[in-house]
Amino acid sequence: MADQSIPVTVLTGFLGSGKTTLLNRILTEQHGKRIAVIENEFGEIGIDQALVINADEEVFEMNNGCICCTVRGDLIRILGNLMKRRDKFDQVLVETTGMADPAPVAQTFFVDEEVQRHFRLDGIVTMVDAKHVALHLDDSDEAQQQVAFGDVLVLNKMDLVSPEEADALERRIRSMNAMAKLVRATNANVPIAEVLDVGGFDLKRAVEKKPTFLEPEYPFEWGAVFELPEGVSTLSLGEGTDETMQVVLVPVEGVAEPLKEGPERGVRLWTKGPSAVKPGGLVEPERSVNLDVSSGKPTTFQVRVPRAGRWMLLTEHGGDEYQVRLGKAATVAEKVYGGHEHDETVTSVGIHLEGEVDGKKLNAWLSKLLQEKGADIFRMKGIVSVKGEDRRFVFQGVHMLFDGRPDRPWGTQPRANDLVFIGRKLDRSALTEGFRRCLA
Repeated sequence: MADQSIPVTVLTGFLGSGKTTLLNRILTEQHGKRIAVIENEFGEIGIDQALVINADEEVFEMNNGCICCTVRGDLIRILGNLMKRRDKFDQVLVETTGMADPAPVAQTFFVDEEVQRHFRLDGIVTMVDAKHVALHLDDSDEAQQQVAFGDVLVLNKMDLVSPEEADALERRIRSMNAMAKLVRATNANVPIAEVLDVGGFDLKRAVEKKPTFLEPEYPFEWGAVFELPEGVSTLSLGEGTDETMQVVLVPVEGVAEPLKEGPERGVRLWTKGPSAVKPGGLVEPERSVNLDVSSGKPTTFQVRVPRAGRWMLLTEHGGDEYQVRLGKAATVAEKVYGGHEHDETVTSVGIHLEGEVDGKKLNAWLSKLLQEKGADIFRMKGIVSVKGEDRRFVFQGVHMLFDGRPDRPWGTQPRANDLVFIGRKLDRSALTEGFRRCLA
């Protein structure tokens, strides 16, 4: 019997490597393929969605047979939504954020039974910025993992390096991943057939690269099972370092392996728009909530338990760190999950300002910024309203390289300025104030 599962390609690559350029090609070219594209970005303002296509829907169709999705929630949920449109596409392309280790994304297709039933991982394609990747390979675990897990490695921006530099880069990449197929490209002009239907993902090799590959990674750090009575129980949190603490309570009564099945239930609820709860407020079960713990003092909340039995509380931070207690019940079982974290010095700064920008001031500020801070700015993007111009000004930058040009007319769209900077040790207030001085 023929395999009816849907092939999935994971597209990864460090910030500025060319993923958005390739996505634009896939979403606009008449290639005759019906592809569902799931795109994501590490940043406070979703500029990529505006760069890829002007739309607000989470799932929308393109005129070339593609479907585009924006990941505002959990990948498993998005894939479930896509299955409702199964007749509209033949394959799926998942773009990871430029700051992501691709392993947890790939892992989804092996550890979740529902996903495994309908989808199969066909390959991981890694875009490599030939000009700048050497700056990150030595000090970024994510960049190293992206190269190590790639089944196809696209060495992009080859026009920016000499033949000798290109050969040296290829030798280094080969030393990190000798099994992958290497493709050289400029402006992400790789043939689509080179990155789709590659049939290259090797589970055995993935486990060799990362022995914990098949162990799920979760967004929470701690979970505990409690035996709770029906009614209202008090959730107590000790003094912590953050202003909010995300939690979710899921039922595990009658579950054979609550420390395994509870988190699988919880992860589906985690990203569904957590609601805010003030101290003393009511926490509903099976709903993700952000608890206000900004007082810097021990805090209590009320938890509604609809039926007596075993319940699992999953928390964003460690249970010991916040001295978590739920009612008078002792924990039946608990486990530290250790959520995946990025380099804490790498942050994203998003700026949104109304008004029009003086073009000369903007150019002078960006030039000075790149000269002084370019080494620490991995990626920057912006959509800017320039005084006297009826078109949006769109710019992108990688380290000290900068490209900006007029885009489509603003039309009826409200004029505003949205910028995103991603880099190491960014000064939010200085960036915001610097851009504010560019206003006309």
